[in-house]
Amino acid sequence: MWKRLGIALFWLAAWQGLALLVHNPVVLVGPWETLLALIDMLPTPEFRRALGGSLLHILGGFLLGACLGVLLAFLSYSRPFFRDLLAPVIGVMKAVPMVSFVVLLLIWAGSRGLSLYVTAAVVLPILYLNTLEGLLGTDRKLLELAQVYRMGFPARLRGVYLPGLKPQLLGAMELAVGMAWKSGVAAEVIGQPVNSLGNSLYRAKIYLDTDRILAVSAVTAILSWGLGKLVLLALRKGERKR
Repeated sequence: MWKRLGIALFWLAAWQGLALLVHNPVVLVGPWETLLALIDMLPTPEFRRALGGSLLHILGGFLLGACLGVLLAFLSYSRPFFRDLLAPVIGVMKAVPMVSFVVLLLIWAGSRGLSLYVTAAVVLPILYLNTLEGLLGTDRKLLELAQVYRMGFPARLRGVYLPGLKPQLLGAMELAVGMAWKSGVAAEVIGQPVNSLGNSLYRAKIYLDTDRILAVSAVTAILSWGLGKLVLLALRKGERKR
């Protein structure tokens, strides 16, 4: 705990020192000015609506992409033909820049649910590939033993698949939460849906409010970190209950 606190204080001091060295509030402000801007924004209904809108859409997109990724991975594992059929689609989703998805979705669906769809498109291949890799790496001897004892799918899932999938899922979920917030807020900056953190960032950029840009960025980072920890905690809790 003390080590982490010391590291955090070191980087805050380095940030403040750099801001003093630059000595230009348009280019960079320190952590104190950023904190004051955040305290000023938090009570406003406008910021609360932006926070709620982004949280709803990005969390929804994360859950949608994660569920689809895991389900499609199980389907691909049990049906190799389906795996081959999906391979080009997953490859395209991995390779195509996120901004291309944003532009296409703006044309197809408008800006209202943009961050939800973009987040789902970013999260899906992460969960799909990691889950499929974990399933393909399942111990064959355990599968043969489960077949000998005629274990049903629920029992095989709990006793054979999940123990091997746990490391893959934990790592994938942690990565996916971070990517969800990065891609979701970036999509909002481009698409400018109302009541979103991306819209708040863009307006702060127009007025050169660097303190507000950093404050909104800090909120995004905290939400990403906090939700990542909650997802991992929920997965570990579910594992202990098995």
